[in-house]
Amino acid sequence: MKNSNFKTLTKRLIQKIVFFILLFTGAQSFGQTYPNPYRTVENWAKLPNGRTMGAVGKVTIDPDGEHIWAVIRCDATEPERFGDECLDSDLDPIIKFDQEGNVVESFGGGMFIWPHGIDVDNDGNVWVTEAVSDNRIPEGDKRGHQVIKFNPKGEVLMVLGNPGVPGNNEYEFNSPSDVVVADNGDIFIADGHGENTNNRIMKYSSDGTFIKSWGKTGYGPGEFKSLHGLDIDLRGRIFIADRGNNRLQVFDQEGNFIAQWTQFGKPSGVFFDEHDNIFVSDSESDNVQNPGWEMGIRIGDAHMGWVHYFIMLPTGDPRVKTTNGAEFVAVDKYGNLYGGEPGPRKLQKYVRVRP
Repeated sequence: MKNSNFKTLTKRLIQKIVFFILLFTGAQSFGQTYPNPYRTVENWAKLPNGRTMGAVGKVTIDPDGEHIWAVIRCDATEPERFGDECLDSDLDPIIKFDQEGNVVESFGGGMFIWPHGIDVDNDGNVWVTEAVSDNRIPEGDKRGHQVIKFNPKGEVLMVLGNPGVPGNNEYEFNSPSDVVVADNGDIFIADGHGENTNNRIMKYSSDGTFIKSWGKTGYGPGEFKSLHGLDIDLRGRIFIADRGNNRLQVFDQEGNFIAQWTQFGKPSGVFFDEHDNIFVSDSESDNVQNPGWEMGIRIGDAHMGWVHYFIMLPTGDPRVKTTNGAEFVAVDKYGNLYGGEPGPRKLQKYVRVRP
């Protein structure tokens, strides 16, 4: 056997061994052992006309790689309002920022009670999920349980779901938490936000035609407990932040289970950059829900799953069981990170300062 062929076979064997270690053991990695090459940029996001920053939901990046889209849940600041902050507000919750943190576009005022997930497809269209719980929807209110597609200026192009009515058939949702659009236009929706919702993945064609669904509430492969976020890596694999089960689940686009990763903590959100890196936000780890882990953002290799860096949340307290820090994370083409922090009501920017 030629030496080059031997090296290739050895490399593939090592990759397979690592894959199965990650699949069956989760290769646990505690945040404190990893370096943090980033620093925070305080007060980066600037809302116009003195608007108060509300709870921040998901953040994502425009196809130009420079602009940042975010869900800002109006301006309610009372703790008891968490879950319906836009109920009685006309403020725009869908906001586009430039690199300096200035608002350059906004829309969606009065259309949502609790907007949650957001994605921007390759054509620049903006997809937003409404994850409000059914008990937070006033009688007769036709908001909630839907996913809305906007053009870049805020014109509604498509609505999926039965607004204001939860359901579990092919064209109904129950508090959908996130959405991602594949390169071919297929739409994947994380249908559920909590144990008592549908906890399934819905797949539609680009015109909104139902294709298939998979998943249910549970603990096994292909089952979910409070699924929260999702994204697609460079290989076309779908990563689901199965937050209630303290793991990422990995599938192909037909819903076939590939692996589960537990080395990224208790994941709320997941994002992939163009350099094959994976970024996972953990806003929930504490001494009750995920003992021994710290809240923050873990960064690693999207192929093999190795964790390389960790941005620990300095205000995180594992003795307190509450959402803190970034639930979602996104990365622009310059390598800057953006964390959507609903509890602290921050859209936090991080810049890399060390190699």
